[in-house]
Amino acid sequence: MPKSLRNSYSNNTPPPLMLLIPQEEWQSLHEKLDRLTDMVEKTQKGSSNCDWLESEEARKLLGISPKTWQNYRDQRLIPFSQIGRKIYVNRADLDTFLRSHRIGKK
Repeated sequence: MPKSLRNSYSNNTPPPLMLLIPQEEWQSLHEKLDRLTDMVEKTQKGSSNCDWLESEEARKLLGISPKTWQNYRDQRLIPFSQIGRKIYVNRADLDTFLRSHRIGKK
């Protein structure tokens, strides 16, 4: 390594490593990274839109009837928000409810 480059790095910091890889392998790696980036972005978009569930979706996730769902809301077993006639449930509140009613193994 030229002396000028050696002097630009501190004693604790190694100089950058440069590798030569075949173009086909680079393209393959680049495509995989693009797909991974797309999956992460879709997951993040999906999770931000799924923080709140509509009443029907929450009821189906719990596998309960409309009457039981109404009883849960009347008893305030699961927190919910209501805008007009629409009811929304936070996914985290549903998860908490399910965890609190979990029956462990014997």
